[in-house]
Amino acid sequence: MHALFNVAIPVFAILATGYLCGRFKVLGQDSTAALNGFVYYVALPALFFISMARTPLTDAFNLPYIAVLLGGQLATFGFAILVATFVFPGRLGELGQHSLASVFSNTGYMGIPLLITAFGDDGALPAIIGTIINGAVVMPFGMAILELDRSASSHPLDAVKDVLKGVFKSPLVLSAIAGLLASGINVPIPSPIETFCDLLGAAAGPSALFAMGLFLVSGRLRQGLPEVAWVSFIKLVIHPAVTFLMAVYLFDLSTLNTASAIILAALPTGGLVFILAQQFNVYVERSATVILVTTVASLLTVSAVLAYYVPG
Repeated sequence: MHALFNVAIPVFAILATGYLCGRFKVLGQDSTAALNGFVYYVALPALFFISMARTPLTDAFNLPYIAVLLGGQLATFGFAILVATFVFPGRLGELGQHSLASVFSNTGYMGIPLLITAFGDDGALPAIIGTIINGAVVMPFGMAILELDRSASSHPLDAVKDVLKGVFKSPLVLSAIAGLLASGINVPIPSPIETFCDLLGAAAGPSALFAMGLFLVSGRLRQGLPEVAWVSFIKLVIHPAVTFLMAVYLFDLSTLNTASAIILAALPTGGLVFILAQQFNVYVERSATVILVTTVASLLTVSAVLAYYVPG
């Protein structure tokens, strides 16, 4: 519980600070778009590149652990989009964001410090792998759905071209690929570039959370509350439950990897879901509300998981 509060309270405090700056007119609503642009085009690409460049591919490719992480996300994503199609119908981009918010955990800014606090240095690699999976696989998958939704082409092949073009032009995808290539060919990163990326990357999480706090001032967060409650339930209960079943009954993971996978799944929705929503102008209000609700509620749900796996 102490470890979670050390991580979750600062996250929530940044959200609250952004809200207060917007509420008392210190910064206007235009600041939200500017901060989101900075995060999407500058800070996150720097973070993705340096994080992946520093992770040896041999360490990152723990296939059973990756299978549990991805399997839990894909199974939960499929369940979420199936239910949403009938219960919360909407355009494809909205369904995709609904489901992405159900599985995209705040691994970078809560998962890494939380697992290190709970398990020491041994907790770093499982958290980093989870962050790489989110950044290099799950996020491009969500972007592909958004690109498909906004494609104006009627011919399927043209639509596929539009999707691939949109995804592979993304600074997030390009930076992730560049980092993986640098790691794969073992290119040493010059110290000035490392420092540059570290400084910018460190600003990504706080800036995204602060921008979301500014957006909360809009007062449009009461829309779709039943859907928000359902997505939050999927994220904090169903997603970790599915991951638990896969980790315990389908794969022979170590105790550390089992605990890490379940804790990462139990984390609240990550701020990148809101950044994507802003960039594509799809599911913006509900993304912000889901992130807020899951961040607060995770104080209880993640505490329960931590209490089980870290009794001391």
